[in-house]
Amino acid sequence: MTGFLRKIGATIALGVAFTTGAMAADFTPVLLYDIGGKFDKSFNEAAHTGGERFKEETGLDYKDFEPNSETQYEQALKRFARRKADLIIAVGVGYSVAVRNVASKYPDVKFTVIDAIIDLPNVQSITFKENEGSFLVGMIAAMKTESNTIGFLGGMDIPLIRRFERGYRQGAEYVKGDLTFIENYVGTTPSAWNDPIKAAEMARSQYARGADIIFSAAGPSGLGSIQAAKDTGNLAIGVDSNQNHVAPGYVLTSMLKRVDLAVYHAMKAAEAGEWKPGHTVLGLAEGGVDFALDEYNADLITAEMKAKLDEARAKIVSGEIVVSDVEGSNSGH
Repeated sequence: MTGFLRKIGATIALGVAFTTGAMAADFTPVLLYDIGGKFDKSFNEAAHTGGERFKEETGLDYKDFEPNSETQYEQALKRFARRKADLIIAVGVGYSVAVRNVASKYPDVKFTVIDAIIDLPNVQSITFKENEGSFLVGMIAAMKTESNTIGFLGGMDIPLIRRFERGYRQGAEYVKGDLTFIENYVGTTPSAWNDPIKAAEMARSQYARGADIIFSAAGPSGLGSIQAAKDTGNLAIGVDSNQNHVAPGYVLTSMLKRVDLAVYHAMKAAEAGEWKPGHTVLGLAEGGVDFALDEYNADLITAEMKAKLDEARAKIVSGEIVVSDVEGSNSGH
């Protein structure tokens, strides 16, 4: 992977304090996943990785819950809030309404919500500048495409996911101005995150229409796009977690969204007694997003491409390049 951890100190905005003092042995945070399960190789799995890192480093366990439908969001939040959980972390924009409702009824319980902004005194909101990371993978797609046609496959068609598409398109156009874009969304309900069969069909259609690279921001559904790339001999771009290993040689790169860092630091801050409410945004400067480079895609990313990406990253961090956002969005999945 690239040096996305170099700015990890900037996450101090999460209220993290690395202490060596006595640990509260009875401290048990709760991690609530979004639909798709904690081993989805994408969004939820990144959250799980953060929880596991906390567990390994502190020796403290955490509780978690995998909902089968959005109707379980509020039920789970209430259940753990009634038990006075030390910290409840809700992962995904789907929890927005449920966290707002439950947090207002349990003002003494701490809530961290990832991918939503909720203005309550006991809620910490963490969102990401997915458009900045997507800009870089858009550059990669534009530098690598041979057909001059690239695709985007979103999960749920909401402003949040259009942030990925916006950044991806800008990054591609920054490199090459004569590209053709194909864009599809799996659906308009939360089930869109967990339908790899439909995503695979859409990806195959895009490849048939001339696209040779598709970037999917669709959670577990995106695995269908990666499979379609492998089946058709084209390239896919993964999302959230590093998915380069899913189909080596067919995954050009992955747009990393460091949900693991958000979860880990929220737990550490609460355990240290320094958790704070408010809104934190993690972009390239904070090490919250980036692209993945490892042994699985090293042969696909040339030194010349890497140099151009490093230059663009520096310009985004300095403000010389401003990646536009999508009006009305809070974050992405």
